Amino acid sequence: MTPSLSKSKRAAPDHLAGKRTVRTSTPHTSTVPAPAGQPSAALYTALSDLLRAHAPEAALLARVGGAVLRLEGDTLEQCGPELEPPEEWLEGGEMTWLSRDGELLGLLWSDAGPVSSTAVEVLTMLLAASRPDGAGREAEVLVTQLPVATAWLTPELVFRRVSRPFLELLDLNDAGVLGRTVAEVLPGHPALLLALEGAVAGRSVRLPDERLAGADQITGLPRWIRGEARPYLGGWGAGVMVTLQDVSGEYERAARVSALLDTRTPAALLTEDGTVLHASPGLSELAPHLPGQPLPVITGAPLWAWSGFEGAPSAAVRNLVRLAAGGSVAQADVKLATGELLTLTVRRSSESGLLVAESVGASVGAAAPLGLISQMLALSEDAAVLVDAAGRAQLINDRAAALLGVEAARLVGLGLMRVLGELGVKVFSPDGQPLPLPDWRTLPSPVPSRREVLLALPGHSLRHMELRMTPVGPEGSHRESGHRGSAPTGGLLLTLRDVTVLRRAEAKMHHDARHDSLTGLRNRVGLREDLAALETGQGAAGALVCLNIDGFSALNTALGRVACDRLLIGLAARLNDLMAGLGQGQGSAARLEGGTFAALLPGLDIHEALEAVQRSLSVPLRCGPRETLLTFALGVAPLDGGTEDTISNAEIAVRHARQQGRSGLGFYTPALRAGVRNSYALEEDLRGALTAHEFTLLYQPVLDLRTGRPLGAESLLRWQHPELGLLLPQSFLEVAGRSDLITRIGEWVVEEALASRARVRAECGAALPGWQVSVNLSLEELRRSEGLRRLLPLLSAQGAPDIEVTAGSLLDNSEETLGLLEQLRSHGARLSVDDFGDAVGSNLSALTRFPLTAIKLHPTLTSRLPGDPRVVTLVEATIDLAHRLGLKVVAVGVERSEQLDILRELGCDAAQGYVVCPPLPEAALLAWLSER
Repeated sequence: MTPSLSKSKRAAPDHLAGKRTVRTSTPHTSTVPAPAGQPSAALYTALSDLLRAHAPEAALLARVGGAVLRLEGDTLEQCGPELEPPEEWLEGGEMTWLSRDGELLGLLWSDAGPVSSTAVEVLTMLLAASRPDGAGREAEVLVTQLPVATAWLTPELVFRRVSRPFLELLDLNDAGVLGRTVAEVLPGHPALLLALEGAVAGRSVRLPDERLAGADQITGLPRWIRGEARPYLGGWGAGVMVTLQDVSGEYERAARVSALLDTRTPAALLTEDGTVLHASPGLSELAPHLPGQPLPVITGAPLWAWSGFEGAPSAAVRNLVRLAAGGSVAQADVKLATGELLTLTVRRSSESGLLVAESVGASVGAAAPLGLISQMLALSEDAAVLVDAAGRAQLINDRAAALLGVEAARLVGLGLMRVLGELGVKVFSPDGQPLPLPDWRTLPSPVPSRREVLLALPGHSLRHMELRMTPVGPEGSHRESGHRGSAPTGGLLLTLRDVTVLRRAEAKMHHDARHDSLTGLRNRVGLREDLAALETGQGAAGALVCLNIDGFSALNTALGRVACDRLLIGLAARLNDLMAGLGQGQGSAARLEGGTFAALLPGLDIHEALEAVQRSLSVPLRCGPRETLLTFALGVAPLDGGTEDTISNAEIAVRHARQQGRSGLGFYTPALRAGVRNSYALEEDLRGALTAHEFTLLYQPVLDLRTGRPLGAESLLRWQHPELGLLLPQSFLEVAGRSDLITRIGEWVVEEALASRARVRAECGAALPGWQVSVNLSLEELRRSEGLRRLLPLLSAQGAPDIEVTAGSLLDNSEETLGLLEQLRSHGARLSVDDFGDAVGSNLSALTRFPLTAIKLHPTLTSRLPGDPRVVTLVEATIDLAHRLGLKVVAVGVERSEQLDILRELGCDAAQGYVVCPPLPEAALLAWLSER
């Protein structure tokens, strides 16, 4: 049956009046012409109705024309200029993006799980058509491609446009409809024409049910339609929008319900005055008659006058009919002419003006009275049906009747499988395989006690049911109880427990465990499953690209959570479009964490995969009113390992790419993994290096260029690794910085340097009264909670050494950095900037903001002296600037005597390097100092 459009009346937004929210409150629809440049009111109506028809539990946020609309329930709200999801959408529920050609058109949100693919496809089509490049096609899309039977009429009721389902419903073609009046296309329906005239007059009307000419070509049954009509104002001017639906199934079911009286159960259909319109064979057989003779005629006469009742006419039956006609449900035990009792109930039918008389079981003296069983089943929370050995329904509780959509009394005495077949009930296994309805006589013994099935019920609903079959006692005889209306007790008790909500919750949990809650992409678990399925089904050809947004943490802080989440949703839509271009089921995209995503691209080599991702990400993403061009670190790995190896390989590659700076590229190689493995092994070795006394300090003296006397020495850390030999700091400090090891190592360096300073002063005495040592400390290390706090007692007790910090660490100009340096200076530390003149770290403003004592020139400057005149000029200007600011200048990396001479001429204060002295252990340093 073609689904109908919503019957709720909803107005399009009034842009001219500036209204933001329109709520339905009257039975008439007010249609406001859309302003120039905006989509027609028909587009708003179609979006509202399609959302209600295909995703009634969902809300839509979409750009329509120049505005952003939010459709939810009976409310249409005009929002701000940007597609910005509300906060509650980001907290929970399922959000689905509607995109076309990489552009985000709208967002669908539901707290009841993912919306159907049909809703996504249809709404995407309409929103794409409403874009500026699709405005000319809007009317064609709305009319001809809607998945419901829809027609647009002129005020003269002439067909202008119709949808394809409309033509299929009426079994017509465009030539037989367009340009013709309704009276010509559907002759002989005056009530329909009268209702349409009401729509022309400006009212929304419900169309009467109409029987179409001819019968259904497949079923041969009559065809019935139902619909509604409403006025509209669109690009073609005023007119009427008509929607129809096929209700032939309802009329067919009504006919089948009447046919249910063709049963062995005593039952009759009566008028309100008691006249019998139809009697079941089971009732006719109760009248006395000779074998081989026709049964007495019951129809056409009052039920109480039937000869099957003792002493007819029966006053008891007349009284039951009178009570039922007044609206009551009347029941009594009536004596038959055979001397048996018939428990008879008379009640109103669902059809106006009709009564139903039927027998119910209440046997006396039986082992299990049906009345008691009926009460027990009525109290059950499960749907329950009691069938006899022949498969006939003997009792059915209200839950089972409601499940099937049929009154319980009409099913008693009928073969259960016959009823299910006529009602169109289909049974499937949990994995969706059709299961035939069983023949009751061929059921295996013992009967399977429990299983789960899917029931496709009338009305096209699908329910997960737990079916239990419980054998009951041996079948008794009808005659033994002396009671007509009691049923055999042998057979089976069928109970159906609806576990649909449980299964849906399990499905949602299964979905959520494998998908990212914000973007709807696969998460790490889902990606792992996709990789495993790919390896099992198609082999390992392809590539996995891992991408990380450069500076994602800073971007999140700068834009805010909502705007950044919108960027991530847009990026996810872009990756989904990339996967769609590969074909159905050919690839998948995943969000691994934060700003890290992955694209699984089977069938492409690593270079093709990388190029495809780069092409997809080359177009800027929208963030608020502006476009944002993001850069990404991309790492790629081939699908030539196991599932876990492939993901970790791609992550290793992207980590390598991030180390190269913005827009870095990384190709996985075994050497990269070996580097990561060695790094973690080195970290484990570092944890025991302090206790094993494997660290040592070397000292490189600093020479005063005016006097030629040593001023002090820089402490240089070395690690005597038991297997790798002597390691320089650059080979292990980055690893130490990943944990608290860097703090402990820094504390040891300061403590050892201070102890060495004390020993040198004691040894050299008056010759070097101002001897000082300097240590290199990381400001990042000191910012940690334990860093500076653990050093302060040591500095207070022994006096601080000179402390060198890199120029790059002073770039942030933060109050926190200033506070750290002020604390160090207050404990007697002289602060110098190391590596000054490096292209990355030079920051002239830091020379005035922070409490500095000296700057140390970067070795790349001194190495080009004296041969490069421009470097000579640069060094001279730097020295002059430092002196004007009250700072000393130390040249580092002085390797030749001519460099020492030019530095002295340029006014440099001090120098260190191999021309002065190489780094020495403390004992060698003392020997060198004694020679000086």
